[in-house]
Amino acid sequence: MAIVVKRKPLTLLEKLYIPEIARGLMVTFRRMFFGETVTMEYPEQRPPIPAGYRGVPTLVKDPEGREKCVSCQLCEFVCPPKAIRIQPGEISEDSEYAHVEKGPKEFDIDMLRCIYCGMCQEVCPEEAIWLQNQYSMSGYSRAEMVNNKAKLYELGGTLPDEHFKWNKKKEAAENGGGHH
Repeated sequence: MAIVVKRKPLTLLEKLYIPEIARGLMVTFRRMFFGETVTMEYPEQRPPIPAGYRGVPTLVKDPEGREKCVSCQLCEFVCPPKAIRIQPGEISEDSEYAHVEKGPKEFDIDMLRCIYCGMCQEVCPEEAIWLQNQYSMSGYSRAEMVNNKAKLYELGGTLPDEHFKWNKKKEAAENGGGHH
């Protein structure tokens, strides 16, 4: 059963909307001349970033400039919108990083699909993916919004590493192969 609400009929001034327009302009002028400014001039003034902010996912290197990513593909599997694509690559035996299992041949993150959930950072066992405090990303085409491996390392940079996992593996390989 429908409920019918009766309304009083509008007066002539209410039909013309003049009083409502005047009231809206009064509020606007009061804020312009007597109120506190709440507008932020964006590129020059940036809002404070709250703690726990999840921004753009990037790849980081260790302090020695080596790739931390070992192409385990956990981030690709856990990504809800499937924005991450990794093509694993082999590391040659004569490389100084031969003690590392493997590295990414290609690593792409489609920023148009990314939902900034942070699951890729949480699942990464090597701490190779980090969410940066960057919140303004733009591009003129869809292709510009797909960050490849080089762009991801450029955005991510280098983070301190307290584990030194690869150094320990290299030392173990040189001293007989056992883990310490």
